[in-house]
Amino acid sequence: MPKSLRVAVFALATVVLTGVVFEVRVLLGFDSVLWVALLVALAVFWVVAVVKLRVHRAVIALAVVLAPVLVVTGGGGWLLAQNLASAERASGTDALWMGHAWVDGRRTQSDVDALVARVREAKFRDLYVHSGPLSDDGSLDPALRPSARWLVDTLHKALPGVRVQAWLGNVVDEGRLNLADPASRTRIVDSGRQVLDDGFDGVHYNFEPVPEGNRDLLEVLTTAREMTRSRAKVLSVSANQIEPVRGTNFVGQTLRGKPHWWSATYIGEVARRVDQIAVMSYDSGIPVESAYTGYLRMQTRLALQVVPPEVDVLIGVPAYHDGPMHTLAETVAAAVKGIRLGVTPGRRVGAAVYVDFAATPEDWAQYLSGWVR
Repeated sequence: MPKSLRVAVFALATVVLTGVVFEVRVLLGFDSVLWVALLVALAVFWVVAVVKLRVHRAVIALAVVLAPVLVVTGGGGWLLAQNLASAERASGTDALWMGHAWVDGRRTQSDVDALVARVREAKFRDLYVHSGPLSDDGSLDPALRPSARWLVDTLHKALPGVRVQAWLGNVVDEGRLNLADPASRTRIVDSGRQVLDDGFDGVHYNFEPVPEGNRDLLEVLTTAREMTRSRAKVLSVSANQIEPVRGTNFVGQTLRGKPHWWSATYIGEVARRVDQIAVMSYDSGIPVESAYTGYLRMQTRLALQVVPPEVDVLIGVPAYHDGPMHTLAETVAAAVKGIRLGVTPGRRVGAAVYVDFAATPEDWAQYLSGWVR
């Protein structure tokens, strides 16, 4: 066999085996450096195989450069191949993120009537209504939500069984909200107590960016859950995406300049402190729609493996059209197909649509046809 053909065979084998590693990692579920070691071993295998062919040094140098490219290509091909699986449908645990206009006085009864029709058609169970933001010290200004009680009362009458949760959060950064400050954490929980006094059925916290393994977020959720449980209310949280293999979060943070992925282990720790967890599975930067579907399938599978059965899992669906890493591939149709492909027997998964004020008629049509019907 000519050396050039043997090089091509080795390259193809590296790509295929990389895809196999990713699939086995998702199927087995456990989070370990083993997967990183296997991917590194495949890259080394490729380089060693080329070296043993006794080719020119320039070819060997090229093989070294191509090693990470082949591994990435294998991962991308694996994402594309996942579209071949069978698919499930909606399970009745879906949610909608809603903008601040619903509580600051800009929405009227006619707007609520249209919303009620939309919620009934889409069969949403939870509505996350933006009721903040929290101040940088964790407190909540009541002047931000003058229409909150009216909205909650109106929706409860029109949509019995639908839970209206207050979406609270802020930017976590130096000079902004500091989760490491005990006083700020106390005020965050007190802010949740205030919105429950308005009649909300739960609190949905969204803090960004929060790095992998952050213990301060866990402290907030632990205390908040004691408060919500004492009042028979729901505690929900937005979560970063789950890293495909251990260590990916460091790569993502380096490239993006902020946390993007959490480990499966940390996702599990967060989930054990809440009633509901919503993975923000968008702004991925993935350029191909079918690959984004595969990515959502992976996110769904990984979430189901680490989130306790008694905790609701929701996967974010991008119904917006701008953002630093949002691509044309991130469509509603691609997202809901990926979620359906990722559902495992005996577990329910909800779709969480982001966000009501940016969703187009086409977004809603894709959601209804691809997920609800």
